[in-house]
Amino acid sequence: MPRVLFFLFLFISTQSSAQKIYGTVFSDNGDLLPYASVTIKGSSIGASANNKAKFSIAVAPGTYTLVCQHIGYAMQEKAVTIKNEDEELTFILGNQELDLTEVIVKSGEDPAYDIIRQAIKKRDFYKEQVIAFECELYTKDLMKLRNLPKRVLGRKIEDSDVKEMGLDSSRKGIIYLSESVAKVYIQQPDKFKMEVISSRVSGSDGIGFTFPTFISFYQNNVSVFLDRLNPRGFVSPIADAAISIYKFKYLGSFYENGKEINSIQVTPRRTYEPAFSGTINITDGDWRIHSLDLVLTKSSQLEIVDTLHITQIHVPVNDEIWRVKNQLIHFNFKQFGIDAIGNFVSVYSNYKLNPIFAKNRFNNVIVNYDTASNKKPVSYWDETRPVPLEAEERLDYIVKDSLFQVNKDSTQSQSSVDSLNRKQGRLKPYNVFWKGLHRIKYTVNGNHEWGIESIVQGLEYNFVEGVVVNFQPYYNRYIKKWKTNFSFEPTLRYGFSNGHLNASADIYFRTRDWETDRKLKRQTWTISGGSRVSQFNKANPITTLANTINTFLFGDNYMKTYQNYYGSVNFSKRYENGFRFFVNALYEDRIPLNNTTQFYVFKKDSTPITPNYPNERISAQFTRHQAVIFTIDMSFKPGQRYIQYPNRKMSLGSKYPTFSLRYTKGFDRILGSDVNFDKWMLSINDDKNFKLAGLMKYKIGVGGFLNSSKVFIQDFQHFNGNRTLRAADYVNSFQLANYYGYSTTNSFYTFGHLEHHFNGLFTNKIPLFKRLNWNLVGGGNAFYVNTKNNYVEVFVGLENILKLLRVDFVWAYTNGLQGIKSVRIGTGGILGGSVRTSSSSRRRSISL
Repeated sequence: MPRVLFFLFLFISTQSSAQKIYGTVFSDNGDLLPYASVTIKGSSIGASANNKAKFSIAVAPGTYTLVCQHIGYAMQEKAVTIKNEDEELTFILGNQELDLTEVIVKSGEDPAYDIIRQAIKKRDFYKEQVIAFECELYTKDLMKLRNLPKRVLGRKIEDSDVKEMGLDSSRKGIIYLSESVAKVYIQQPDKFKMEVISSRVSGSDGIGFTFPTFISFYQNNVSVFLDRLNPRGFVSPIADAAISIYKFKYLGSFYENGKEINSIQVTPRRTYEPAFSGTINITDGDWRIHSLDLVLTKSSQLEIVDTLHITQIHVPVNDEIWRVKNQLIHFNFKQFGIDAIGNFVSVYSNYKLNPIFAKNRFNNVIVNYDTASNKKPVSYWDETRPVPLEAEERLDYIVKDSLFQVNKDSTQSQSSVDSLNRKQGRLKPYNVFWKGLHRIKYTVNGNHEWGIESIVQGLEYNFVEGVVVNFQPYYNRYIKKWKTNFSFEPTLRYGFSNGHLNASADIYFRTRDWETDRKLKRQTWTISGGSRVSQFNKANPITTLANTINTFLFGDNYMKTYQNYYGSVNFSKRYENGFRFFVNALYEDRIPLNNTTQFYVFKKDSTPITPNYPNERISAQFTRHQAVIFTIDMSFKPGQRYIQYPNRKMSLGSKYPTFSLRYTKGFDRILGSDVNFDKWMLSINDDKNFKLAGLMKYKIGVGGFLNSSKVFIQDFQHFNGNRTLRAADYVNSFQLANYYGYSTTNSFYTFGHLEHHFNGLFTNKIPLFKRLNWNLVGGGNAFYVNTKNNYVEVFVGLENILKLLRVDFVWAYTNGLQGIKSVRIGTGGILGGSVRTSSSSRRRSISL
């Protein structure tokens, strides 16, 4: 009972006494009309009704005329005078009566086509009509679970996790609720800035995400949410090519304020085209967008979510210019047993056209959060928000904010720390074999993260060491005084066949200093040393898992290794302008290793086991030697853009490519070093999204040796090959090349990688492929050293298989002659494109 009374007190205390015009919007049948638009006539100030059709506008005393609109219903106006009290209004909207009496059909064509052609002609004009403007923006973002199963993809969802998400006993409820107030500044052709004044997240003092502001249907290609929903974007119903993409049907016209508006039904001509369905309303005579109600589904090549519903209402800002007033995006997600919905409401107001911006208004920070944006009181939100909270939302704020504050106040208490430690459960040493041990020791002065990686998952097999066991503990801690994450990661490696025990350790100091001047500064010191086993190519072109499978089953010991006693010091730093550099000083005492076992399962009759050195390039094992090597690696990606949060900055990338330069020097007669060489490499890489035409990725480069007086095989220029069925890193490897046969010390070489993801450009015309949403990918990889050492491969494949897999068919040509052809299987597609080739690990989890 005391808790209920406490929540009731909070509820009452959050009510605002500000003067408001509030009310409800109904249809003439008595149905609620959610998300109706309510605007003060003669201005762009207004509100949106919520999901229960409730609206509220804060105003000063005076007389106003309110205009209420909802797509599919006739507009209604009401006058109201505000004195010293709030005023309630009820809008009852009748169905929009569409007039078909004046339709003129030309040559049997639906009149909608002529209207759309006129709108297409005016599209560029309206897109560029306003040179610059600013406006105020309010957003409310809501996500709810309607069902959460006991297990998702085999993983059990514990009751404690359900409780932490704020769900009820039936596993339903709000999982995310956020509001933001911002000012938006835009100037043609491409300048944009958003200043977030206030932001609120239920149950948190963090910063909510502010939904991308304007979805413009005056663009040929419409981007909605993230590119991951569809990298190609979606074709606007008034795009230049709209007539070939859509079928249009004239539904009739209606009048608002003496202006005739044409209502047109929009339908894709073919399924699995990136196109909308629904209704778009176009004004007659000036052919501008009045409002729209459009839907995307899986048959629109929509990914991740099942449906996406967009509504917009445009209003006049002056006699010549109309802008978006209200925008609603609703999504449905129903996969893996999860049933979720979301609403993203945006209300735009107080448009100012062609303002004079300050010189420093636009810079590389395109979204800036005020330092006090997440510190506004509840009364501020009650006075500011133009979309009333629903009862469920208000309760979500009250309950979750109260619980958050209680937890926050007790976070540093000893009892809270003890509770967190107990919550991890009892230590189970046997987990080190399969799951690994991963623990956090909570204390009032900071936390200590430690653990041991899975021994079973770290097992390897090769002909040099036989069965290999890796024992990999780790320890992480944040050192507040230094603003640095400290990590200690030792490794013990034992090979049962050769009996070698190798011990090494890495020490990391990672610094992220946001507080000094709010600039992005990240740097890392790494100190390493001990005894280890390394691949001859330090890019590690073959993974331990792939080598273990191929060696143990088929005797293909592709990985060539050597032992070395080493010491290394690295320093890397990243700057806000997109410049990064890395320096490394390395000492190695390099010791050859030879095969000590030849066991494998499926015996071959004729193919011998290859020795443990790059026999494609050198005829005998290398001799033991020492090497002192210095490397500097620099990269620069100009035009970086950022989101500036109150205490951190996040990069949004750049439209320009990344330029990289690496220089490596081998020093002779220092610490007994036997090497003497200088080599360099310059490269350029980037991803270019051509929307409907697909996504292109490329990397090109040149390099060579300036000095090759004393070069051992470890220091050759290697080209990342691959002889396994599993695809190697895309846009960085040669899928059919051998690992060391092309390695060189020449003074010049060049290379290039290119692949194009068509993202349904062709496969959406093929019935089976478009239903499965499989996409075509193609490209090639090549390098050239000289006429006797060059290589080209071309490939074509399918990706997004089960949203995860990619299969390529590859043809290779060596020195101009056709070589082998084969298949490579990797990850690619909406989910597979994000999968890393390396195995996951808790070690080095605190990264930059």
